[in-house]
Amino acid sequence: MKLRKIIGIFSLVAVTAASIYAYSIYKDIFSPNTAFSENSVAVYVPTNSTYEEVEALVKPYIEDMERFRMVAEKKSYVRNVRAGKFFFRRGMNSNEIINSLRQPVPVKLSFNNQETLPDVVGRIAQQIEPDSLSLYTAFTDKQFLADNGFNEDNALSMFIPNTYEFFWDVSPDKFRERMAKEYRKFWNKDRLAKAEALGLTPLEVLALASIVHKETVKADERPRVAGVYLNRLKKGMKLEADPTVIYAVKRESGDYEQVIKRVYFKHLETDSPYNTYMYAGIPPGPIAMPDISAIDAVLNPEQHNYIYFCASVTNFGYHEFAVTGAQHAKNRQKYVAWVNKMGIK
Repeated sequence: MKLRKIIGIFSLVAVTAASIYAYSIYKDIFSPNTAFSENSVAVYVPTNSTYEEVEALVKPYIEDMERFRMVAEKKSYVRNVRAGKFFFRRGMNSNEIINSLRQPVPVKLSFNNQETLPDVVGRIAQQIEPDSLSLYTAFTDKQFLADNGFNEDNALSMFIPNTYEFFWDVSPDKFRERMAKEYRKFWNKDRLAKAEALGLTPLEVLALASIVHKETVKADERPRVAGVYLNRLKKGMKLEADPTVIYAVKRESGDYEQVIKRVYFKHLETDSPYNTYMYAGIPPGPIAMPDISAIDAVLNPEQHNYIYFCASVTNFGYHEFAVTGAQHAKNRQKYVAWVNKMGIK
């Protein structure tokens, strides 16, 4: 009986110890283990990171690193680190944190209104892992451009302003392939048919749309402005668009940061294929990234006989349109008088 009693006691002690140990393990795994007050935080794990580097990244957000490390080892995360963007929610336990580190979330990437390829890749590099230099190198690769029907003058045309989803650690090559795919997707049968009806290629539409985009910020006026430029092309006239002159001056000087509020005769003398006062036809590439409303304005222009337009001094933000040079001269005199009165140089 004594022996049975002793065995029973030892068994009870063993079971109790095992239960305590099991509870301790359970607590380590499933107790909340975050150390931040926000509802959630984002953690970015660079490509080729080691487990030790991940520990350093997550340490500010973890309450007990020993518990985190124990779970990471038990779940083999220490040998299977993934790169990307990850979310931690407040109150997550170590098990949930490790699971989260195995499930990268996409980033919503957007861009618009950039004037040059370096501008747009710089904007993109702020939102994903690849830096602007690696992106620029990828997008200026001659073979890639040729394979997709672009060159360095019109490479900016590839970027259709929108919001896209990417994994944060996407490679430059995969990113550029996606942009080329999105470009082809944008130019559906309907848009291609409209461009063909106008006698323009998609790249010419985009170059013209960039001028329309720069001429007016008013989306409801863009089809009318587009109609003016298309009327000029039909008549064999030069486009004579001030935004192209401004772009030409910036391009020739290499200083895209300069602000030109007023176009003078000296600017019109800039010898550049982008200067539509000097050269006929559509420029060899876009002078900025046109948004979709400007592109569709060119594809769906307002039908009218206007040949000229000038900024309005009574309806600011909009323009006064004219059929004849005499009408335009009157509108222009009003605008020049207002500009001089305001002291705009």
